[in-house]
Amino acid sequence: TFDGKRFDFEGDCEYVLVQNYCGQQGMNQGTFRVITENIPCGTTGTTCSKSIKVFLGVSIFFSKLYSGLIDGHSDVIQRTPGGKMPFQIRSMGIYLVVDTTVGLILMWDKKTGIFIKLSPSFQGHICGLCGNYDGNGNNDFTTRSQSVVGNVLEFANSWKVSSSCPNANRTKDPCTANPYRKAWAQKQCSIITSEVFAKCHSQVEPNEYYQACVDDACACDTGGDCECFCTAVAAYAQACNELDICISWRTPSICPLFCDYYN
Repeated sequence: TFDGKRFDFEGDCEYVLVQNYCGQQGMNQGTFRVITENIPCGTTGTTCSKSIKVFLGVSIFFSKLYSGLIDGHSDVIQRTPGGKMPFQIRSMGIYLVVDTTVGLILMWDKKTGIFIKLSPSFQGHICGLCGNYDGNGNNDFTTRSQSVVGNVLEFANSWKVSSSCPNANRTKDPCTANPYRKAWAQKQCSIITSEVFAKCHSQVEPNEYYQACVDDACACDTGGDCECFCTAVAAYAQACNELDICISWRTPSICPLFCDYYN
């Protein structure tokens, strides 16, 4: 969450990631909403984002995030009648960046990773799966009905968009379900705790990212194995980069980028 609370949730539905339609005003007072559509992408119940929808007043931005782990695309599917669009789309390295006029920035790696940044003016005024951004991670599990709960399933299920979707249940540990992948996943993900990222370890705790990487690498068992691993490592590298610690971790054999293409 924005306040640093980590949790795993494998729901097969559309969910509100973040919005400022909160509190008593509900649907009537707000400027943006970000929704993720999650679908199964492994045999253990793991889900990946199929699409991200950004609602800005009457404008909608749509990103294809997951479809057999092929490269995604983006489309504006509804435009504001007349006037200037309330967002700008640009490329930044491997990321597609959506800059909005309301104080929301969305970064997408065109595959399975997404980062959302908000203006400090939204602190304490948002809700959804990303928490309330009030500086206190202890109350981030606030449901749609504004009650703070301790159970991640109760919290996350409350933010599904359609009541017709079944509530998600806890999924089996992917490395237990796919024991043949465990050793490979641990070996690949150990780059996070290795000397490669040594100068970042004291600033960003690596073990939580390592465990998330292992879980994802074990879970992605229907194709896109390396994609899930690379996205997980890139998430740690991005967290380091946020603190101005730039790690050159990609190699020709580990999650290479085709620099000439991106340049």
